[in-house]
Amino acid sequence: MTKARNLLVIMSDEHNPKIAGYAGDTVVATPHLDRLAARGTRFDAAYTPSPICVPARGAFATGQPVHRSRCWDNAIAYDGRMPSWHKALRDRGHHVASIGKLHFEGHPGQDYGFSEMILPMQITNGTGDVTMLLRDPTDVREAGARKLLAQSGPGESEYSIYDRRVAAAAQTWLRESAPRHTDKPWVLFVSMVSPHFPLTAPPEHYYRYADRDLPKPKLWDAPVEERLPHPWLRGYGHRSDHYRHFRSDDDLHRALAGYYGLVSFMDDHVGKILAALEAAGITDDTRVIYTSDHGDNLGSRGLWGKCTMYEESARIPLLMAGPDVPAATACPTPVTLCDVAATILDAVGAADAITELALPGESLLALAGAPPKDKAALSQLHTYCPNGVFMLRTLRHKYIHYVGAAPQLFDLEADPEELHDLAGDPAHAALLAALEARLRAMLDPETVDAEAIAAQSRKIDEYGGTERISQKERMAYTPPPVG
Repeated sequence: MTKARNLLVIMSDEHNPKIAGYAGDTVVATPHLDRLAARGTRFDAAYTPSPICVPARGAFATGQPVHRSRCWDNAIAYDGRMPSWHKALRDRGHHVASIGKLHFEGHPGQDYGFSEMILPMQITNGTGDVTMLLRDPTDVREAGARKLLAQSGPGESEYSIYDRRVAAAAQTWLRESAPRHTDKPWVLFVSMVSPHFPLTAPPEHYYRYADRDLPKPKLWDAPVEERLPHPWLRGYGHRSDHYRHFRSDDDLHRALAGYYGLVSFMDDHVGKILAALEAAGITDDTRVIYTSDHGDNLGSRGLWGKCTMYEESARIPLLMAGPDVPAATACPTPVTLCDVAATILDAVGAADAITELALPGESLLALAGAPPKDKAALSQLHTYCPNGVFMLRTLRHKYIHYVGAAPQLFDLEADPEELHDLAGDPAHAALLAALEARLRAMLDPETVDAEAIAAQSRKIDEYGGTERISQKERMAYTPPPVG
């Protein structure tokens, strides 16, 4: 039985799981994450419930996959009505604090279940990026793509300034507020926005990489048919529009140095937060989880940002350390942020809420150090392109189901870079059918796709129709709160 302890959850935004020292990257400096991994367990097959911010965070809050949380895209966010792990804990007398990005609706009077919210970052104006409701393949998001490169380089952005405030508030909370909550274990959720673009990295971190040779992204120089072999991917690449703005290797290098710099900037804040935990004298009574909402393609196949089911985008970093967590251990069992939600409840002594909320997730505390489990991780995307995409990751394979298009199948043991799609190989027909059946046992892709499109259509009507929405600016990123 899990012994109840305090829990510190640190979430970054858009952290490619491969860009960390503990993950084998020989370029990036992440000493604090590396130490956390060394004293705990890393989950090497952890995935986002959706490779885009708002749906991923809605699933994390509710512990439910996207087709149940109904947070379909960046304009349909969590509104507090569905039960959440935070509300379940608060109802049981636990103090549950959040500091930083939430990406919920953010309307006055909405109760998300936290005991306190410090510096909350919600979707813009309570509506988010309404242009993402439009699944028009001809709608090219040129402005955001242009800004990604234009803003890459040394300096401070509103995001780096916001993260400094979030990290400072977390340190203060651990030193001053944590000692006051001793009746039951508390949860502190610290949510930063780095290394999400803009790729403007503070100079002390940017110049750690600007003068170094950085590895060129996978398939960067390949023709489009090789880079993006599936029609859905070519459609997404066309809409996201990043590749054509890079005119030289210098452009690419500047963007990569910006991202690497932001990862180190984020890692530096992780170190400060963990140092505050230790200085408060509560490390031995507190477990720590580090994760991200989704990854970043980071130039692989010419793509930036998220929204694909490739490992760079759909897989996430996930570390857990502290009392009763095996040290220097890797867990290969597939998990998602829905499992993290269940873990939070279990870790502080509220495992009964997992059943009460009918959560599909399983506590990481039960999986860490245990033999690999035949468990499937589910991710899904319902924006950008006309039809939905569903991903199922098992211990060895990844199955990607495109509604209305051919599937993809990868053997991640033999082909970790996902360069060889096995879906069309007759030798793998039985495996392909078995994985599709496993997905359909969890949900019906066509029905869920239709439900998402219907919900988006209602929102389009609510916001004045397709023509009016199509005239709005395509948001590059959500502005942080001021003041």
